[in-house]
Amino acid sequence: MKTTRLLSLGIALACALRGSAQVPDAAPPASAPPAAAPASANAAPKSGDSKFLGKDVPVFDPGSELLTWDGKTWNVNNNRAFQARFEKYLNAPEEVSTEARQYQAIISEILNRLAAGNATTANIDVAFKYLPMASRYDIDARLGSALADAVYTVWVAQRQQNRLTSANESLRYARHSAYFRVATSDTGSTLDETKTTSTTSKTGSETKTATDSVKSAARQGRAAIELAELEAAIKANEARKMLSEIQVKVEFQALIVQFFMQRRFQHVLMATRFYRAVFTDGDSKLNLGKDATELFQKTTGVPPTISVLDSLANEALRDVREGVKAYEFLLENNELDSAAKRLAEAFTVGEWVPEIRVLPRTKKRQALEYVQKSNQLLSTLEARDYTQAERLLADLAKIAKDFDASKARALIETKRRVAQLRLANARNAALSGDKATLEKELAEATELWPLNPQLAEVANAIFSQGDVQQRAVSDFDQLLGQKNYRQISENSTRFIAALATYPDKAKQLQGVLTDMQKIETAILRADEMARQSNYAGAWESVEKIAPDFPDDSKLNQVRANLTTQAADFVRTLRSAQDAEKREQIGSGLAWFLKAKKLYPQSDFAKEGVERLASKIVPEG
Repeated sequence: MKTTRLLSLGIALACALRGSAQVPDAAPPASAPPAAAPASANAAPKSGDSKFLGKDVPVFDPGSELLTWDGKTWNVNNNRAFQARFEKYLNAPEEVSTEARQYQAIISEILNRLAAGNATTANIDVAFKYLPMASRYDIDARLGSALADAVYTVWVAQRQQNRLTSANESLRYARHSAYFRVATSDTGSTLDETKTTSTTSKTGSETKTATDSVKSAARQGRAAIELAELEAAIKANEARKMLSEIQVKVEFQALIVQFFMQRRFQHVLMATRFYRAVFTDGDSKLNLGKDATELFQKTTGVPPTISVLDSLANEALRDVREGVKAYEFLLENNELDSAAKRLAEAFTVGEWVPEIRVLPRTKKRQALEYVQKSNQLLSTLEARDYTQAERLLADLAKIAKDFDASKARALIETKRRVAQLRLANARNAALSGDKATLEKELAEATELWPLNPQLAEVANAIFSQGDVQQRAVSDFDQLLGQKNYRQISENSTRFIAALATYPDKAKQLQGVLTDMQKIETAILRADEMARQSNYAGAWESVEKIAPDFPDDSKLNQVRANLTTQAADFVRTLRSAQDAEKREQIGSGLAWFLKAKKLYPQSDFAKEGVERLASKIVPEG
């Protein structure tokens, strides 16, 4: 629990110092990112809101590796700033050079001389002299000089306080003299004497005149003014002394907190030991703002003190050492998943701890491939590229025997099936002409799996289908205007599908198909009669519907052929019809009777005979 709190506090402080606490990544994409539209990190805080490190205390969950801070949640290993620094560390050489060993020897010597029981005046002076030496090394980043400056500032302030103390001693002596002069006159007489009062001395009786009394009062007034000035000077020196002590303490404490925020835990230990050595009053409480105090108290469970920082720094160093040992053991057993996590945790807590810096690059790079592929997997899942994610899962399972792919695989399969279901719904909506549902389902399928190979195929098919439909509608209108019903009938399947969403046109199509059915039925009947050599009956079969469909080419062709084959019957019937038109009743009747004789089943001849007969002999 202590390590968990240390990690969350360390991450928060480090992010705050660098100003690199980025907006959290989307939670591993089982769903959308956690918080909806978080406020910009650059937005000015509202009045009354906490302004130190966000609005709440950072909380780290070691089970899920999620850090919750300022109302946001992200995986500490899935943070772009962290990934960049961690991969840079994995590729960096180990710090085992002569300079690195010399630097660590200097740090160890300083810590040893400042340890409890060793912090004599001589050891403190030697440790102080080592600080500028440590600053000469690049890894120190001149933090040793900053600590040396802070210690020197304390000593200068303390010498100033000693001088103020000496000055106050002199002022107090002068104040005592001023008190005496106020209480008595120069002659030793008390101030209670009046102008006419007389006293008796050893030498005899002497009368005090009015002039002497005025002079005594004047001297008393000057002494009172001098006393007031001395009192004010003493108070001012005391205030200056107290203010100087508070100021150097605050500055020193701020430097210690800065070291902790930078995760320079060795410098934290050196600074806390110097602090105890130069401030001997036993006051170790940190003078922090309200928000910072609450952060430390809620995270560590105790008020912020120098001892708390010292304890946290020691705990961090121990935790990093254990993390490195665990990494090396897991690496030997090819458990790269756990190994990479332990090393990442150790790096997060103590990036500058010696055990982290001296880890061989060959050992670090064994985890590099796994870390890179893991980061790629998180990115592909966030981007919903499940095809690439599957390939990365297979690669990670090969290089790390402890890699658990169950959650990622379950997520991929779930998203894939839901996306396929959405595509099926889109197909059905396209066939039924439901444009609103089609667009909705396609949008949902795209959101679930943007790079789904089937998505492009289905979308192209649907869009192509839409183009085909528009062309079919245009062709139908054109053929209908040309009265080319036969062409419409021959492509009836195409037009039926295309006009399903156009009720009026579908009705017109149905009428065309019904008429064509009549024509084809008549032609089939005529063909059958022609095969039986009943050319007159065949001709009459098509002649009956010819007036209704004068533009049908096939009907006209069959009619012309049968007219030739039944020429006698057709000529006789036409002669009868002409005579009827000329009102030649007898001649017309004779021609109709002759036509009936040529084709007894002729409806045309029968109807003609009945019409003319009714004119000769009216009914009734």
